[in-house]
Amino acid sequence: MSIKFSKEHEWINAANPQAAVVGITVHAQDALGDVVFVDLPAVGTTFKQGDITGVVESVKAAADVYMPVTGEIVEVNEALRADPSLANSDPLNAGWFFKVKLSDPSQLDGLMDETAYGDFAANS
Repeated sequence: MSIKFSKEHEWINAANPQAAVVGITVHAQDALGDVVFVDLPAVGTTFKQGDITGVVESVKAAADVYMPVTGEIVEVNEALRADPSLANSDPLNAGWFFKVKLSDPSQLDGLMDETAYGDFAANS
């Protein structure tokens, strides 16, 4: 399964629906600048699609992190907490934020693929 993108500039890789990986997009980290702090959700917490799950702070601004799908947090990226700059240097890999167990995999159908997101980000 390919990566999907939300209008709030999160990405999700749901290759494993029991632990889908979520982070912020390259576009989001470019807009924020150097990330200096991340507030990650607690493991075991359940969020609905669109809920705020945390905050990412940069030298320029702070931005909310939104849940792209409904589900339960099963893991957070402690390496990101220790080194927030991973959100800038490797946002689609080592800079992931959390993993979520999907409650409703059909919600992925409402998210954008890479091409659609690229068009959306270029115009937002």
